Amino acid sequence: MYRFLLTPKWIGFHLLVVAGIVTMINLGFWQLRRLDQRRDFNATVEARYDTTPVPLDTILEPTSSDPDEPALDDLEWRPVTVTGSYLAGTSIQIANRSQNGRAGENTVEGFALDDGRTLLVNRGFTPLTDVAPGAPAGTVTVTGRLRHTQQRRGAQLADPSEGTLTVAQRVDLERLAAQFDDPLVPMYLDLIESDPADGDPYPEAVVRPDLGEGNHQSYAVQWFLFAGAEAVGWVLAVRYSIGTRRAARARALDPAVSTE
Repeated sequence: MYRFLLTPKWIGFHLLVVAGIVTMINLGFWQLRRLDQRRDFNATVEARYDTTPVPLDTILEPTSSDPDEPALDDLEWRPVTVTGSYLAGTSIQIANRSQNGRAGENTVEGFALDDGRTLLVNRGFTPLTDVAPGAPAGTVTVTGRLRHTQQRRGAQLADPSEGTLTVAQRVDLERLAAQFDDPLVPMYLDLIESDPADGDPYPEAVVRPDLGEGNHQSYAVQWFLFAGAEAVGWVLAVRYSIGTRRAARARALDPAVSTE
């Protein structure tokens, strides 16, 4: 009665069902891992975002220059202060930004430090309907949050590999270092405030990141439900096939049996 389950057609069906269930369960656990990562990110931002600013050189050594240095993970989102001067002619517009429902750009400038390095400062967001004014001249003290270099992910647009960028898709410190004479600090700043003050009303400070957990948990539940539904579907398909075969055998043994 059950031999049909070992025919090539049914073996292929079993394998397809198993592959589907395993895939959907893995997708469910992947969403749970994404949720854990999101919670870790949120906890990191919450712990560091509003701490008291400290001088840059007290937490980031002047000799540090590698943006991939693991120790920098402990510094992201920390507020710092630093004094220097903006470098003329170094403005870079980071395209395709959005803030408070508006499309626009972030303005990044080179900022010369006394130790001979250059710090990139994201002065903030300007809508496409406006133009960011020039950076303050002379000696400036800035307060901002340390951020990691940004890297291209997936299908994101790429920046040209050569030449001086005045418009870029991201703050990629390794790529942008080629257009500055002095070495770059291995992190950049999202500006909070400066003395003297920056432009008014633009650029405006980059807003706090969204600390919601997203839909990862609900997506995980959906994938697990889909896996369960596929398993139930397999059981129903097998039971239906067994039933039809039993009915066919009964009709073969007793032609008087109803065909309904």
